[in-house]
Amino acid sequence: MAGTASIPLRNVPGASLGVRRDPRSVRWPLIVICVGFLALFLLLPLVAVFANALSSGVAAYLRALTDPEALSAIRLTLLTAGIAVPANLVFGVAAAWAIARFDFTGKRLLITLIDVPFSISPVISGMVFVLLFGAQGLFGKWLMAHNLRIVFAVPGLILATIFVTFPYIARELIPALQAVGSEEEEAALALGASGWKMLWRITLPNIKWSILYGVILCNARAMGEFGAVSVVSGHIRGLTNTMPLYIEILYNDYQLPAAFAVASLLTLLAVVTLIAKSIVEWKFEEDTASVIAVSKPDPS
Repeated sequence: MAGTASIPLRNVPGASLGVRRDPRSVRWPLIVICVGFLALFLLLPLVAVFANALSSGVAAYLRALTDPEALSAIRLTLLTAGIAVPANLVFGVAAAWAIARFDFTGKRLLITLIDVPFSISPVISGMVFVLLFGAQGLFGKWLMAHNLRIVFAVPGLILATIFVTFPYIARELIPALQAVGSEEEEAALALGASGWKMLWRITLPNIKWSILYGVILCNARAMGEFGAVSVVSGHIRGLTNTMPLYIEILYNDYQLPAAFAVASLLTLLAVVTLIAKSIVEWKFEEDTASVIAVSKPDPS
């Protein structure tokens, strides 16, 4: 390749595996660019969030987090994620199993529909729920007649969060089930196992790391969702404000230390999510390596 020095293979670690090493004049500038980019757009904002959160002292930081409206926003965020993630887990397992194991009319349509939240703005999805369940919406009059509130209430937040997050688990499980194959499941059925026993004893254990990975991503998105819940929440203080919405209110009211204090909680959740994601990836690679080692034929 032009611009790449010719290096004797005997001097290159991993040359026997066909691995090519670029010269230092190529590697180090790329490394510096990557590290500089991460420092500028990731580490520096993280430092800024915590610095501003603690700018008025630890006492003010704790007061901001223990404010009744802040506690309400934290509880609502946990409640919304606590309902949306299990709902998406059930849907993700069912959808992935159907897509990976069966051929049926509308299969391609189902795959396309799963990807819809990836392709439209969350704000538009929130507006759809307003058009369906708002006072002037398709089901608005019926809901009002039965004293049911969806939009500008907690159910609307939950529905909007479920909608924007449901692709995450399904999209992780579909390729995992396709890669695992159905041989073990068919063997279990041939030996007399019921469908539920096959699911719990064979299918789910084979894709456990993919499930955890999808749940982690889904939970992170659910807790940080802003656009869709902003449309359907009505911004009712102490009732329909999740943490992202409450942060916006504090920021617009020029309560910057309090806004950054609540934002630091979301930042900590993001860091915990990244750590959990890395652990799941490491365990998955470790299990995959052990399976490959066991499956290799004994040279003796």
